[in-house]
Amino acid sequence: METSPHILVVDDNREIRDLLGRFLVKHGLRVSSAQDGRAMRRALETGRFDLVVLDLMLPGEDGLSLCRWLRATSQIPIVMLTAMGDETDRIVGLEMGADDYVPKPFNPRELLARIKAVLRRAQGVPARPEDKGGTGRPYCFAQWRFDAARRELVGADGMVVPLSSGEFALLLAFVEHPRRVLSRDQLLDLARGRAAAPFDRAVDTQVSRLRRKIEEDVREPVLIKTVWGEGYIFTPEVTRQ
Repeated sequence: METSPHILVVDDNREIRDLLGRFLVKHGLRVSSAQDGRAMRRALETGRFDLVVLDLMLPGEDGLSLCRWLRATSQIPIVMLTAMGDETDRIVGLEMGADDYVPKPFNPRELLARIKAVLRRAQGVPARPEDKGGTGRPYCFAQWRFDAARRELVGADGMVVPLSSGEFALLLAFVEHPRRVLSRDQLLDLARGRAAAPFDRAVDTQVSRLRRKIEEDVREPVLIKTVWGEGYIFTPEVTRQ
């Protein structure tokens, strides 16, 4: 049991925490819970987790603020729980680096499926077959240095830009296939794998999030260009350092 993924459920509703905890444990996961941001931070200081299920509607420090803090301080995957009609919060949460979301009220089986899909992406991307036996040299494009082995994107100023697991997988797909038009289905295959595709958010959302981090002007992107009716193309020359 110790080798199974450890999930931290952050929700102020005790009934949801208890019911979800029992359900996930029944399906082979280890589960800890926290009722607010303060308890979440204490749990992260003392334990090691593979994924955080984070409710956005929390007392005190809200889920969006906690999502921003999590992504700035770690690469731990995040699945958000959102109110059914809060589309703006969902978009903002995804842009802050959350990996997926499930609207309330939710079906526990759907949440379990999304948790497993995000875990597959987070754990599976670095071990891609084409990387085996490689040198692990960082990719360089424009003013960026992308170290896939360390999961680090470094700008010209030397600052590390945090990436969610979805953004990491998408950027890796682009740098490995530069100057080629890739359809949305191809990007799903390359970045996440077909097993996860039924549970994925739109590729367009992931591209939009990545553009916000690497483009100088997201309104006129030059690194990731849209090819209308076909998909996207990663335009810069990519070298290995």
